Order: sequence, then structure tokens, then C-alpha cells
Amino acid sequence: VQLVESGGGLVQPGGSLRLSCVGSGFTFSRFAMSWYRQAPRKERELVARIISPSGSTVYADSVKGRFTISRDNAKNTVYLQMNSLEPEDTAVYYCNAANPYFDYWGQGTQVTVSS
Repeated sequence: VQLVESGGGLVQPGGSLRLSCVGSGFTFSRFAMSWYRQAPRKERELVARIISPSGSTVYADSVKGRFTISRDNAKNTVYLQMNSLEPEDTAVYYCNAANPYFDYWGQGTQVTVSS
């Protein structure tokens, strides 16, 4: 099983980034896909989750209206579009795949919002 994130980097406040996570080794469409983040000296927190096949979504209050999670089951990929980025969004972002029996994590991608 692998989850490989990409798309992180350095961006100025107010900018945008799109994270991608490609899954392999499991039945992607049968898993809820989520993005978590962990800032220095803070606990890991849920950013957004998308359920399949309904496509229903959940967002942390701090990112509502700025971030959008989506998935393409044909490509085994989940995305996180991040707009209006703020310095407080600086963190390592992790992709997660979960169902009632399994819980998989990616290695994380760094997002830094700074001028």
C-alpha cells in the first residue's frame, strides 16, 4: 500500500497550491480519503475528508471557504485545492485513506506560507 503526496512548496500569503495524493495497493474507491496537517509543536488535525461514492465532504472550520477536497477514483487520486493561504496554514500535509478495518498514511508534503 502506498499513498504518495505531491504539490507542496513555498507560497506567499494569499496564494494558492493544489496538493495531490495517489494511492496504490488498495481499492481506492472503497476508502474515505482525508487530508490532515501537522504544524510544528502542534497535534495533527483533520483538514478535509471526502467519502466515496457519495462525494460528501467535511472541512475544518479554519479552512472552510478556502480549501476544496475532491477525488478521481479512476485515477486513484485525491486533491486539496488551497486558496487564500495564510501563514497559519504552514504545516506538513498528510494524505489518509481509511475504512472500518484499515488506516493508511502518506509520508507528507511540506506547505510553507510566508512572504
